[in-house]
Amino acid sequence: MDNKDSARINQLKNVLKRLGLEDDRSIRWDLMNLALTHPSYSPVNNYQQLEFLGDAVIRLVSAEFLLEEYPQTNVGQFTAIRSILVSDKTLAYWAEAFGLEQFLLMSGQSAKDVIGRTSRLAEMFEAILGALYLSTNDMSLIRPWLDSLLKDKSTEILLDPALENYKDALQEWSQLNYKCLPEYKVEEISSQQGDPERFIAQVWLNGEILGHGKGQSKKGSQQAAAKDAFLKINNNGSSP
Repeated sequence: MDNKDSARINQLKNVLKRLGLEDDRSIRWDLMNLALTHPSYSPVNNYQQLEFLGDAVIRLVSAEFLLEEYPQTNVGQFTAIRSILVSDKTLAYWAEAFGLEQFLLMSGQSAKDVIGRTSRLAEMFEAILGALYLSTNDMSLIRPWLDSLLKDKSTEILLDPALENYKDALQEWSQLNYKCLPEYKVEEISSQQGDPERFIAQVWLNGEILGHGKGQSKKGSQQAAAKDAFLKINNNGSSP
């Protein structure tokens, strides 16, 4: 990237400020520009390789953080927590919270792709991590601002008895108490792509409905129904 492209450099500086990085002397602007370039904008010069690296970076940083913050936690719980920390849903939420999408170069058609937005934001976030890592070949540009996000999210997860995986938690409860598995019935109630309530699900056990839920996908609606059922069970004092 040519440093004389001052308008784009200013945009990238804005991204760093949003992340809380005031000192940009070690930043490789060519990499930051790639991290914020979607494949639809340039099939060759885009964020895909940086995203590949960033995926490894977020997994490593999350693992290091969890080991430092919760040294007494077992590995199984580490794995469950990290899977949420590095999920597209979490990464996209952070990208949106920082308002980073406005700086992403992409085609108009891609910008209208509502269904792919979560994946797009998560990929961009990972690519930024990859660019920051390669700028210094260490985590010095990452952990100062990312640790607080990991702390807030991991605290939220640990306060949830299901660790945000309500289908698994409900299944464990039903097997323990009834020796059988819950069943899900899903119905499509909207044909509109990207509708957050496109599907509605019911979760049944022993001929009774335990919960309802809606979601953009069949899987999402089932998870919502399981959450509804799990929380009702907890509130009734029958904790899994």
